[in-house]
Amino acid sequence: MGTGMTMVTKADMPTELLQLIWLASPALPVGGFSYSEGLEAAIDHGWVHDEASCAEWISDQLHLSQARGDMALMAQAIPAWQHMQRERLMALSAWVHASRETQEMRLQTEQMGRSLLDWLRNQGKASAPALDLCNQLQPTYPLSMSLALSLAHAPLHKALQAYAFGWAENMVQAALKSVPLGQSSGQRILGRLAQEIPDAVAHAMSLNDEDRQAFCPMLAVMSARHETQYSRLFRS
Repeated sequence: MGTGMTMVTKADMPTELLQLIWLASPALPVGGFSYSEGLEAAIDHGWVHDEASCAEWISDQLHLSQARGDMALMAQAIPAWQHMQRERLMALSAWVHASRETQEMRLQTEQMGRSLLDWLRNQGKASAPALDLCNQLQPTYPLSMSLALSLAHAPLHKALQAYAFGWAENMVQAALKSVPLGQSSGQRILGRLAQEIPDAVAHAMSLNDEDRQAFCPMLAVMSARHETQYSRLFRS
């Protein structure tokens, strides 16, 4: 019977898109909701106090910290995982560890990296050699997420966009709780970030080892102050 409808088979399903959505979801059990990445300290010091200042803070962090640092590294780590370039991955892992300027930043990347590696192992989504190598490197979130994204076999820019949007959602959720902000404010900030993410991804993909950097001194200062902040909701 002709209905004008096209039958969609399992092979036609956009599985790479579904995997990217899954990895970008705040429901991914890696503990991202526990961290504000210096935002809580900026609120405590009065630098972030409303929707506008919050949007500026997170946008600056996207472009100055994420795009120039972790996302630039992941742009190189994803293909390295796909080709199991062991020495390259070791060098990238060492850079991640060296780039964490405070204890809480280091604890965050290690805890989230271990949790994501456990998830990959439980899901049976990565090969035993890849899991073993990631574990030997002392898992960090950028390396574990790069491994996870490499398994989606999606175009690199789309993989990085998925990571960046997941990061943005966690940051906005932290802002809603701690500024505090309403849901409408959060959606406006997220809408702005969604518009800026493609440019941040393009910037990240243009950087090589010499250009990649983790120099964001105010973020490091806020993280260091947060470690001794009297009252905290978040672990960073």
